[in-house]
Amino acid sequence: MKALWRVVYQFYRIFSGLGRRLQRRFTRAGWMVIICLFATTLMSMDTDNMVAYQGFPLLLGLFVLAFVFSRFFRMTFSVVRLLPRFGTVGQIFTYRVAVRNLTAKTQSELTLLEDLADVRLSFPEWLAAQHAVEKTMRSLRLSRPPRFNPFKLAIVKDAAVPSVLPHQEVEVPVEVMPLRRGILRFKGVTLARKDPFGLFRALKGVSAPQTALILPKRYPLPPIALPGMLKYQQGGVALATSVGQSEEFVALRDYRRGDPLRHIHWRSWAKTGRPIVKEFEDEFFVRHALVLDTFSNQRLSEAFEEAVSVAASFACTVLTQESLLDLLFVEAEAYCFTVGRGLAHTDQMLEILASVQVCSGKPFRTLENLVLNHAGSVSGCICVLLGWDEPRRNFISKLKAIGVPVMVVVVAPSAPTERLEPGPMQDEPENFRVLESGRVAEQLAKWK
Repeated sequence: MKALWRVVYQFYRIFSGLGRRLQRRFTRAGWMVIICLFATTLMSMDTDNMVAYQGFPLLLGLFVLAFVFSRFFRMTFSVVRLLPRFGTVGQIFTYRVAVRNLTAKTQSELTLLEDLADVRLSFPEWLAAQHAVEKTMRSLRLSRPPRFNPFKLAIVKDAAVPSVLPHQEVEVPVEVMPLRRGILRFKGVTLARKDPFGLFRALKGVSAPQTALILPKRYPLPPIALPGMLKYQQGGVALATSVGQSEEFVALRDYRRGDPLRHIHWRSWAKTGRPIVKEFEDEFFVRHALVLDTFSNQRLSEAFEEAVSVAASFACTVLTQESLLDLLFVEAEAYCFTVGRGLAHTDQMLEILASVQVCSGKPFRTLENLVLNHAGSVSGCICVLLGWDEPRRNFISKLKAIGVPVMVVVVAPSAPTERLEPGPMQDEPENFRVLESGRVAEQLAKWK
C-alpha cells in the first residue's frame, strides 16, 4: 500500500509542478485557444458533416507563432525588494520592488511575478497529511475535504511594470495575501512579456532570496472578564525588569545574606564601612498565564492554526490591561515567555506564536507539569486547548484544586459530532467556551 501511495505522491509532484509552470506561461486567451484546439480536435473526427476541423490549423498556427515570438525576449535586470518586517494572515499588505533595466533598450509591457520557495511536503509529511484528511472526513462524515490548505502559504498578485528606460529603475507595487503564519520565503523575481497575440508569455528570472514573518490571525475580542486578582510578585517589578528599579526604591538597610549584589549602595558602604543595600517596595499586580495546547497527531491542521490565532488574540487583549502575561507551551522543550510592564512587547509574543509548531513526541502531562510548577506566581490562567479528553479535564481540575482561576477555550474541528460538556468547569460555565474551526470569529463576537 505504501508503494502505491509513493506513486501517487510522484504524480502529485509532477503534475503540481507542471501545472504551476503552465499557469505562468499561458494567458487566459492562451487557455481559451487550448480549449478550442481540444474541441476542434474532437469535432474533426467527422469531416463530412462538421467544418470545425478547418479552425484547427489556424489555432495551431497561432500557437506556433506565439511560441516563436516569445523566444526573442531578451532582458537583463536586477531587483531590490522592499519588504515589511511583518505581515498578518488574511490581511493584504503591499510592498515595493525596484526593477533596474540593465540593457540598452527600453523594456515595456512587462509583468512582475514573484517566485516563492517550494512548500511541497516530503513524502512522509505528505502521507501523514493525506491520512489526517481522510480521518477527518470519516469522523465528521464530510463529502469534501476541509477548506484548510496547508500547501499554499500566500497569494501574490501579478504586478504590471511601467516602461523602463535603458539603465534606469522603476518601482513596482506588489500585493500579497498571506494564508499561513510563519516565515514566507521569497526565492526570486520573474519578468514576463506576452507575445503579440497575447497567448504565451516569455519569462526571465533573477534570484532574490528574502523572507518576511507572517504573524497569526487575530480576532477582535469583546470585553471579557479575565480570571484572577492582584497577586504578590516576589521582588516586584524590580525583578521583572532589568532597568527602572529606582521607581520602587523605599529605603537603605544593612546587607543580609542572600541579597543580590546589584542592590548594594556603594556610596553608603564607603561612608559607613559596612555593606548597605537598597530596599524596594513589594509589588502586587495581575499576572496571567496563557497556556497553548500544542499536542496533536496532525502536524498541519486547521484546528491548531485557529488555536494559535485565539492565543494571539488573547495576548493582544491582556497586554492592554497593564498586566504581565506568561505564554506557556511545549515543542521539543517546554517554554515560558513573559511580556508586559517593560519586559517585552506584543510584537515579540506574536513573533513567537508565528513560529510555534505541533508537539507530537511528548505526552500531554509535559505541559501539565510546566503549568503546575508555574501556577504559584500567576493570578489566573487562560487555557487554549485542542481537545477536551480525560488528560485535559484532569489538568483543569488540578489547576482549580490549587485555587488558580481558570478560563478554558476549546478549539474543536468543524461541526463536532457531539456537544462537549463543561466537566470540571460546570460551576463556571461563563469561563468555558467551545469554538469551531471556521467559525471562530463569529463565535467570539457572540461571547458575552
